[in-house]
Amino acid sequence: MANDGPVEHGYPHLETVRAAITALYKRLSYDTIQTFPTSVVPADVAFCDTDDLYLGAQRVAHELVRHYRLPDARLIVSFREMRHAANVELAAGPEYFVELNDRFRTHRRDIGAALAHEVMHVYLHRLDLSFPGVRDNEILTDTATTYLGAGWLLLDAFREDGASSQKLGYLTPEEFGYVLAKRALVFGEDPSVWFTSAQAYTAYVKGMELARRDERQPPLTAAGWAGRRRYARDRRHAPAGPPPQPGVRYRFSPDGGGRLRVSFPCPTCHQRIRVPVRGRVRARCALCRSVLECDT
Repeated sequence: MANDGPVEHGYPHLETVRAAITALYKRLSYDTIQTFPTSVVPADVAFCDTDDLYLGAQRVAHELVRHYRLPDARLIVSFREMRHAANVELAAGPEYFVELNDRFRTHRRDIGAALAHEVMHVYLHRLDLSFPGVRDNEILTDTATTYLGAGWLLLDAFREDGASSQKLGYLTPEEFGYVLAKRALVFGEDPSVWFTSAQAYTAYVKGMELARRDERQPPLTAAGWAGRRRYARDRRHAPAGPPPQPGVRYRFSPDGGGRLRVSFPCPTCHQRIRVPVRGRVRARCALCRSVLECDT
């Protein structure tokens, strides 16, 4: 939790975020992910200053448990002084003890954001899905929270002005915006209507720009002129040419018969797809079922 300190911006964790989206599709399957078409709505996690602190926190936790479809999980929420925003004890269940930072006693509007991340820890724990290392595992948790419909709360908790700042989660605001945009492109949902933070909306717009750029990378037919020209040059020199330039995500390699193939990440789930180099090709991602028009 960044509290009145510097907030990191940009995309320093982008590759881990993309790997987390792939891992979600592999562990949950396309069919399961499609059961999360609707995000948590503001009314379900609204928290007024007149609400009882503990009963209100339990109510919000219950709504998030319901959203993630963990009907036999019970969260016991308490508050204490701590460095981080929150912490959950990942035991065998069905009861899980969540501690929230004392700051949330007076910043109740962000309790839903903190709990969304902690309940996702329980969800991933039950799936036995994790990344090695604390940092990467927290990035996985933020990404899963956002992709499955509750992470807009975390981005909306980002507020920054000349005198103060606040951010929850391990992703940068732009990375949260990127994952939200990926989700929006899959489900046709516009989360920006729920933002109360102007900075959150700006980060979402930037994230959407990058998500759209994923859909315009060669060999996809939507690639722009510069990308198509670079791809044609690299294809002429493949596979013995120079190593790929930074930012170039396609790779050429020969198949067993010596014919040239190109592999590239699916713009939806980032699973790598390998197709023959032979002009116009329609590829279907086996993981997320996206149908991609390519010019190889």
